[in-house]
Amino acid sequence: MINDKFLWGGAIAANQAEGAYNVDGKGLSIMDTVTSGNKDTPRRFTLEFEKNSYYPNHLGIDFYNNYETDTDLFREMGFQCFRTSIAWSRIFPNGDDEEPNEQGLVYYDNLFKTLKEKGMEPIVTISHFEMPLALVKKYGGWRNRKLIDLYARFAEVVFRRYKGIVKYWMTFNEINSTIMVPAIAGIIVGNDDDVKKISYQALHHQFVASAKAVIIGHDIDPENKIGCMVMTTVGYPKTSHPLDVLASQEYLRDGTLFYCDVQMRGEYPNYFKSYGVDLEVLEGDLELLKRGVTDYVGFSYYASQVVSYNGEGDQIQGNMTTGLKNPYLDASPWGWQIDPDGLIYLMRELYERYNKPLFIVENGFGHNDVVEKDGSIVDDYRIDYLSKHIKAMLSVMNTENIEVIGYTAWGPIDIVSAGTGEMDKRYGFIYVDLNNEGKGTLKRIRKKSFQWYKEVIASNGECL
Repeated sequence: MINDKFLWGGAIAANQAEGAYNVDGKGLSIMDTVTSGNKDTPRRFTLEFEKNSYYPNHLGIDFYNNYETDTDLFREMGFQCFRTSIAWSRIFPNGDDEEPNEQGLVYYDNLFKTLKEKGMEPIVTISHFEMPLALVKKYGGWRNRKLIDLYARFAEVVFRRYKGIVKYWMTFNEINSTIMVPAIAGIIVGNDDDVKKISYQALHHQFVASAKAVIIGHDIDPENKIGCMVMTTVGYPKTSHPLDVLASQEYLRDGTLFYCDVQMRGEYPNYFKSYGVDLEVLEGDLELLKRGVTDYVGFSYYASQVVSYNGEGDQIQGNMTTGLKNPYLDASPWGWQIDPDGLIYLMRELYERYNKPLFIVENGFGHNDVVEKDGSIVDDYRIDYLSKHIKAMLSVMNTENIEVIGYTAWGPIDIVSAGTGEMDKRYGFIYVDLNNEGKGTLKRIRKKSFQWYKEVIASNGECL
């Protein structure tokens, strides 16, 4: 039986939901200049607005103006927590402003107060792909060390402002995305740039910034629980060939564990030498990493993959990386292979390696939902996916005493897809009437999964 301290809820990101991209003093963020796309056409970072391009994050789902009624729906489902992020450019419009934007701080005052009044613990990501665009243009994004102190100042402002209101924090969302998609870190590279070196140097700056934030956050409020957050996936060996097995081991180590090793253990692992990257590490950096270790492992999990030492494979559509297809698993319409057992594998690896609590902060199923003539939305495929993953989570929690803080389903309400920019790739228990071109009434409609998740929470995971 799961304990009564476990937190059930849902998760969004400010840039994918809030909209209101240019109101109440907010500056532009990097995600405000990302075009729409789909599973066949990637989104583009444009730095400047193009007349004939659509930027879906400008509107999001207008959560900024609808959070009161949206959180009513979350309360109806019985949410005990709600994960979101603070848009950096709402607080410091240019990133290096002398003073924070009070209107931005007031917005989150009101949001977090609303959540608490409705019985939900705010789970807050400090930076969720939302750095101010001005920091890219002026400093080159995270490739520049100056961002360490600018981020630390931002973190200190929000730690002080929301002391006693927010207890659970994460420093960076899916920090491994810096290596996979350097533009997420505001890195604009030229033809002659060493992208690998620049990306790992930017990642080092983020590691140091994260450590500084942890130290600051603990000093301001020792009750704060501050986690790292990584995107996880399992890579099974294609065959029993020893080199395939080694490729699988390296896939997990290099794609997931490396980032946790630095943030949870406070040092670069010995195997980092094999990456062949010569980092610029200043005096004091390594001491900060030691002092600023995170309190728990927050992670996203959606799908698994297959890897082979020869590197050959089929292209997986959408915003997942390339890999071989697993003949034993079904896949979503976007090519993501459905694997609840992979979650068990990861939970064991992470808990046994770090012996600190886990927090499953993203898990969900993107699908093109259909509104029936009677207004209903029958999303049995989503219920099936989530039910199997929750069962997997509970199985190891109950039999192996793995400590898990909570589970926040990704996107409890339909939002703009980060990877493809679509609205049609829907994750929510709540449908939002908005299409890929930003047209619709924004009406919210409960899906079949809404009542299902309500029963899951009410039964503390017994009714699946």
